[in-house]
Amino acid sequence: MISKAMQAAINEQISKEMFSSYLYLSLAAYFEDTGLPGAANWMYVQAEEEHEHAMKLFKHLVDRGGRVHLKAIAAPETEWAGPMAAFKAVYAHEQGVTESIHGLYEVALNEKDYAAQVMLQWFIEEQVEEEKNASEIVASMERIEAHDTAVLQLDHQLLKRGKE
Repeated sequence: MISKAMQAAINEQISKEMFSSYLYLSLAAYFEDTGLPGAANWMYVQAEEEHEHAMKLFKHLVDRGGRVHLKAIAAPETEWAGPMAAFKAVYAHEQGVTESIHGLYEVALNEKDYAAQVMLQWFIEEQVEEEKNASEIVASMERIEAHDTAVLQLDHQLLKRGKE
């Protein structure tokens, strides 16, 4: 049986992961509207991944005899000052998710919930990848910021992203 504190913390993280999915869908819509289908594709794939993360937590809670309590999902931003601002927002968001996962792991440590600690190791490793991917795109955009043709080339690369 899972502790009430761990159950509450996982429920909160489920909500955060669902918001992340919603945010990435909003970013996909933004990029579709600005004519960057590659960036939109990247965001669609990211939205699906975030939904999968929420479901991984959901299933863990159910498998441990806990109760899932879904919360309202806040409306995400819908406008950004440009592609660079959008990807900087992605990077900042992923840094916040990393902080949240670390907090969740702290709860697992305090509750001596070894099963949750093992499960959360996957999330900790995933966040390293998430931050790396976002920071690399921001770095690429910083190098090409003044060159619209280069932004289109990067967009073409982002279009190739599939489910990994």
